[in-house]
Amino acid sequence: MAEALVRTTLQAGRYEGVLTGAGQTEIEALHKGRIVGVAQITEHPTEAGAMHVALDLPTDVLSDGVQVVGLRSTATGEVLDRLTLMSGSAMDDDIRGELTLLREELEMLKRAFRRHCVDTAQD
Repeated sequence: MAEALVRTTLQAGRYEGVLTGAGQTEIEALHKGRIVGVAQITEHPTEAGAMHVALDLPTDVLSDGVQVVGLRSTATGEVLDRLTLMSGSAMDDDIRGELTLLREELEMLKRAFRRHCVDTAQD
């Protein structure tokens, strides 16, 4: 069974999740290619065979722009989860802003198309 890490919560800078299918492993937090933390892994209180993973995110990963923190298994080297943190003025040009503009344009086109259908149906 392959390792799987499912995030259960991210609150006040603390990541928590459930790890299954893992043997002896640690979970490292990677940011810009460097290890910024190691998660605490304990037996899960309610799920047999699962482990509870907890990690306090370091404050140095919080900065303007898009920051990605990968959670990697030391046993397999596989990234099991990623946290994407977005903040600051650099977000004005972010893809989410572009998506909002595209949605607005799509709504405008839908209205124009419906109006065109109504106008041409009467002919």
